Amino acid sequence: MQTPIITPPPLENGTLRVVPVGGLGEIGRNMTVYEFGGKLLVVDCGVLFPEEHQPGVDLILPDFSVVRDRLRDIVGIVLTHGHEDHIGAVPYLLKLREDIPLIGSALTLALVEAKLKEHRIKPYTLDVAEGQVENLGPFECEFVAVNHSIPDALAVAIKTPAGLVLHTGDFKMDQLPLDGRLTDLRAFARLGEQGVDLFLPDSTNADVPGFTPTERDIGPVLESIIERAPRRVIVASFSSHVHRVQQVLDAAAANGRRVALLGRSMVRNMTIAAELGYLKVPDNVLVDFKKAGDIPDDKIVYMSTGSQGEPMAVLSRMVNLEHQIEVGEGDTVILASSLIPGNENAVYRIINGLTKLGANVVHKANAKVHVSGHAAAGELLYCYNILKPKNVLPVHGEYRHLVANQKLAIETGIPAENTIIGEDGTVIDLKNGVAKVVGQYDLGFVYVDGSTVGEITDADLKDRRILGEEGFISIITVVESQTGRIVSGPDIHAKGFAEDDKVFDALKPKVSAALAEAAQNGVRDSHALQQVVRRVVGRWVSASFRRRPMIVPVVIEA
Repeated sequence: MQTPIITPPPLENGTLRVVPVGGLGEIGRNMTVYEFGGKLLVVDCGVLFPEEHQPGVDLILPDFSVVRDRLRDIVGIVLTHGHEDHIGAVPYLLKLREDIPLIGSALTLALVEAKLKEHRIKPYTLDVAEGQVENLGPFECEFVAVNHSIPDALAVAIKTPAGLVLHTGDFKMDQLPLDGRLTDLRAFARLGEQGVDLFLPDSTNADVPGFTPTERDIGPVLESIIERAPRRVIVASFSSHVHRVQQVLDAAAANGRRVALLGRSMVRNMTIAAELGYLKVPDNVLVDFKKAGDIPDDKIVYMSTGSQGEPMAVLSRMVNLEHQIEVGEGDTVILASSLIPGNENAVYRIINGLTKLGANVVHKANAKVHVSGHAAAGELLYCYNILKPKNVLPVHGEYRHLVANQKLAIETGIPAENTIIGEDGTVIDLKNGVAKVVGQYDLGFVYVDGSTVGEITDADLKDRRILGEEGFISIITVVESQTGRIVSGPDIHAKGFAEDDKVFDALKPKVSAALAEAAQNGVRDSHALQQVVRRVVGRWVSASFRRRPMIVPVVIEA
């Protein structure tokens, strides 16, 4: 059932308005807009990666229509951490107004600045750390350390006269983190004592019982796999997963292997992490990819992108034999990442392709080579009991994740009526400890296709799917403008239809007869004649082949 569009009322004085623009009902496009006293604060601005039913699309952005007419009112963009689903859309928002301040930790800002450099944007930035408090217009923001699968992640507590909001960003409670940086539960408890009026928790693993395993469990597994590997080892992970790359470097060093980084984003991000001290590179382990070919197969590890089956990433190109590295018998490929919902088919296609080439493929289903960066149900229960929030708006997850998170909140004693299952564009107003839904914006997907942003529509994607799945038939006919008599044609051609054009010999008389009948009835308009052709061809193809190709009739008046 589609949620009705409800225009929210004007914002009352002393009220905080919260609008999740992306990240609800999906894993990606995370962006939330807070409004108080005529000013806007944006938390995160990420992208969503396309699925198979969105052919040709590079990225999917949040719908900026909520803020497009109020860009001068934005006091800042707070970035909780440096993953693409939280920072990837920043360049596209800054193209609308370049001087919006960016607020985040050192690593987060370094990653987004490198991205902005490619777009030729020099941002205004404010580097913050855990425990720091900054006033951004009417919003007092306190930053809290949280543990995640990338260093330097921060939750943000937003204080206004309307109340206190805690927005976790992505987090978990790894009690033995690789970098020693724990989720600051003491800060959570202190905020809980102050009174959290609205809690926006990460929902990604809310339906997973228990606790997320510690990252330290992964290192020994990787070391053991690399030790037993007879030839080359290729490890695929997210290009920003600093902790996983650190473990691969350490495991390679322990086994006397060197490591070459593959993929532009992997090289860029790890260079930044190493320069800032977040990645500790063992001596004489990293080697340039161009020189890696001179190293014996049993002494090299390649660290690459493409763990989600992305078609243009390194791993997909290896499977398609379009990369310099030709995977073969005896090679070991490790997929060291979670399976993002929607990517299942693409990832399994990669696993099958690598196996067919002779590689031993190790992944989360057959070895402990990855743990999630998100809090499971047990960790979320701790949060609810520590914070005791008055209201809860689960964020960052598909619908089932949001509902699972809501149930956890209710189990800890939060009244069901104080939990909100929203979606992108839901408008929530907070005042005097009460949060309620007051409206619903009509927000859609904004597609990036090459250099085109927002011009591709769902109708265009439907056409692309039809072209890819059903093929294309064109029918060209020349008619006399005065009489409608056929002068030439119909000429019928098909692409991707998997049938010889000769099959259309039986169709041509039907098209001619339909056009002749239309001419007798006085139809002369070329558009109307094209519709006649479309109907005849569509019925015939459907009856004869049970297919629904794209049909493009062209009627030319002579």
